[in-house]
Amino acid sequence: MLKEHLLKAVETKLRRENLPVAVRLWTGETIAGTQSPSIELTLKSPSAMNLFLHPNLSNLAESYVRQEIDVRGDIRHIIRLLLKIFQGNGIAPNWSERLNLFRHTRASDSKAVRYHYDVSNDFYKLWLDKRRVYSCAYFKTLDDSLDLAQEQKLDHLCKKLNLQPGERLLDIGCGWGALIFWAAERYGARCVGVTLSEQQYAYVQEQIAAHGLKDRLEVRLQDYRDVPEDEQFDKVVSVGMFEHVGVHRLPAYFSKIFRLLKPGGVVMNHGITAASFEGDRGSSGRDFIEKYVFPDGELTHISRVIDIMARQGLEVLDTESLRRHYAQTLWRWVTGLEAHQDAARRIVGEDKYRIWRAYLGGFAYAFEANWDNIYQILAARPLPDGSIDYPLTREHVYR
Repeated sequence: MLKEHLLKAVETKLRRENLPVAVRLWTGETIAGTQSPSIELTLKSPSAMNLFLHPNLSNLAESYVRQEIDVRGDIRHIIRLLLKIFQGNGIAPNWSERLNLFRHTRASDSKAVRYHYDVSNDFYKLWLDKRRVYSCAYFKTLDDSLDLAQEQKLDHLCKKLNLQPGERLLDIGCGWGALIFWAAERYGARCVGVTLSEQQYAYVQEQIAAHGLKDRLEVRLQDYRDVPEDEQFDKVVSVGMFEHVGVHRLPAYFSKIFRLLKPGGVVMNHGITAASFEGDRGSSGRDFIEKYVFPDGELTHISRVIDIMARQGLEVLDTESLRRHYAQTLWRWVTGLEAHQDAARRIVGEDKYRIWRAYLGGFAYAFEANWDNIYQILAARPLPDGSIDYPLTREHVYR
């Protein structure tokens, strides 16, 4: 009786809103909102009807990973249209901050990073740009290719840092090394990159040797907390890493950066933030991401980030939202993954492929819908007299 009631409710919603969605049941029966549906949702068994009892994006994504459902069609249409079915009011729920003091130890952070990044270098190569930049790109036009947009992002960061030849740059969470290579080759900087990913570390080591840059580049398998503080840096950059730090550890994180910077030095923190003041508010896919993609990831509002940075002695010079850029980046990633789905399945298996497809598509929608944001925050450690050796205008960034 409940099943029939749910199916009738779904059919009514599809037809009332004229949604181009077909729902194919395990019996072979199909209900559709229009005569020409652009996507198809297949329920493989009666248990899949539980989705309609607990309708949220996390449950939808998990059912897809468990192969209880299948979907066909363009990923953008799939995400948008299924959300209309499974989130009737279209409003993202509140997510309270989870300040578990036992999280984000060195051991747990290392485990979480390895879980996400050590999937396979070959897997990421399938859908990232040629430099393997796994962070928000920078689009000057919507027609920019992913390769071009990522190079523009690398250059945007270096220009914002006002990076000069011979300066020492620390990259916290250096990924596959794209930024430190760009900074060394294009700006003449001497760079140290740290990562907790063994596969990233091995890859960057190989690339440093292959490019003959051992005199200018160093990569370490090291927690940022363990970088010696007698190693002073002119510039520090962190891209897509502080989301893994833990909200309650952000004061210690920015305090560590302050101590690593030379007086007068500049830091760029590029990372995802919550879109609401309540904290970790975002798409209802947050539980799915926590369980399957980014263990122990935590977000907070940019206002809190700036407040914490200021309390650690860092003076914020500039902020820039890249939310729309990240939506574009994520859509390109998920379509790239779909284009190489056969190779992806061979490398990581069906479950991992489904996890990443659901995650990238859902995250793209979350940024497009302003459920999450991402900011570049530029700050400086002032000299003892309060001065800062940094250009007075932004002209050098856009020159």
